[in-house]
Amino acid sequence: MPALELNDLDRRIWNEELNDFVPDKIFDAHTHIFRWAYNTDPDKDSGPLRNFVQPAFEDAGWKLLDECDELLMPGRQVERLSFPFPYSNGCDFDGSNEFIAGEVKGHPQSGALMLVHPAMTADDIESAVEQHGFLGLKPYRFFSSTGDFVHCRITDFLPEHQIAVADRLGLLIMMHLSKPDGISDPQNLDDLEFLTTQYPRARWILAHCARAYSSWPIERAGNRLREMPNTWFDTSSVCESDAIEALIRTVGIERVMYGSDDVPVGVLRGKYISFGYGWAYLSEQNHNFNLSHCDARMTFTRFEQLRAMKRAARATGLTDLQIEALFHDNAVSLIHGHC
Repeated sequence: MPALELNDLDRRIWNEELNDFVPDKIFDAHTHIFRWAYNTDPDKDSGPLRNFVQPAFEDAGWKLLDECDELLMPGRQVERLSFPFPYSNGCDFDGSNEFIAGEVKGHPQSGALMLVHPAMTADDIESAVEQHGFLGLKPYRFFSSTGDFVHCRITDFLPEHQIAVADRLGLLIMMHLSKPDGISDPQNLDDLEFLTTQYPRARWILAHCARAYSSWPIERAGNRLREMPNTWFDTSSVCESDAIEALIRTVGIERVMYGSDDVPVGVLRGKYISFGYGWAYLSEQNHNFNLSHCDARMTFTRFEQLRAMKRAARATGLTDLQIEALFHDNAVSLIHGHC
């Protein structure tokens, strides 16, 4: 895998900062299994996604994820919750879902989610779940029926008839919230409170710390987030420790789970940074900083996320058992609790 190699900076960060923090057993609650061929956008090779999905990661199956984990977190035993990549300008949903079902089939402790779009009927989803054994649904805001994926509501890209299926079958929902203020948006909070109460057997995973890359959205959501039933959270791609710390203090460690966002984000060199009320992905290719005063190399997004998790764990006083729960036990309890 020539596109992914460790250098001396990566080894130093792993050996000095992370090796003694990351437990031996891991359940990664946020991973992607996909093929670039299922992106049906005719201009895909010149589009912005090409910066993320590099040629070495075009066929991201179970074997590739194993190779990435063994290189970045050697010696760890990893199971996963996986779902296809949500190509925004054209996606082969059937091919994506059939591929991931086949890749996860030989790993009974892991699981796959079905990529869905609003036009799918309840029968479509129930049939696919029965055929492939999907544990839940992966909607995405880019598929919003409104055409506005920045300001759309949850039911614009995950209509209630699909949530009703998740409730009836006890399925997971991996939710990437829309709206600039993420979880702190009053409409998002109102909708989540209604939907989690109306459909109590559906279990929601709010990705990327409920799409909070800094602490302020979680702090603003406050007690409403804490009291919301049937919601869990993954830490994927969040590189600011204050966001993870705020989440742990707000909802409790029992509802927070490790996720890598691999591939491709977790294995890219860079990190998500926050500023004001915004955030962005900073990479070696998209800045003009003068870094002659320091080691200007960047390490993997996953390592930056793990560093943030370690700082948050230290700030909140997590015990070794709670850290093990963060990386493994919470996800296993959620997954096997709904099977």
